[in-house]
Amino acid sequence: MRKTLLALAFVSSLPISTVYAAENDMRPGLWEITTTSDLLKLASQIPPDQMQILMNLARQHGVDMPKIQNGAATSQVCVTQEMADKKIPPGFYQNRSGCTAQNATHTGNKYSLDFVCANSRLQGNGTAEGIFTNPENFTGRTEFDGVAQGAPVKEHADISGRWMSASCGAVKPPQ
Repeated sequence: MRKTLLALAFVSSLPISTVYAAENDMRPGLWEITTTSDLLKLASQIPPDQMQILMNLARQHGVDMPKIQNGAATSQVCVTQEMADKKIPPGFYQNRSGCTAQNATHTGNKYSLDFVCANSRLQGNGTAEGIFTNPENFTGRTEFDGVAQGAPVKEHADISGRWMSASCGAVKPPQ
């Protein structure tokens, strides 16, 4: 179960960066990203002390596990003006999870990209696609098929994002 949850942490962290792929004028600032999936629904079955151990283990691997509640992972991401202006996925994949984004496309308010993970913790392929309904909201979906920490993972997730504030407060932009 621990390996499955660590896999969950890695896979759940991947879709967060898709917020940067908008073609239209995306608002910089603090964004709340919510990811729902069948795998996330299992998190409620883990006792709090075991969840803390998993969170600590994920941090050791460079992943901050988002808050998981009711089958959804919610996290906050700081988007700088430079990130919003680039309209491409930043180096999040390489720096945080060891994955690389490929084939990113932007047409109007739609975005899509592929990502490949090939490292000691995570191997596999995935896709992300979505639509910005306006500069402050998006919805999307990711698919991932691979192996995380030795555990097979074939998972899809639904993602939504909403702009919260022009100020990121204590939330730092991804490196």
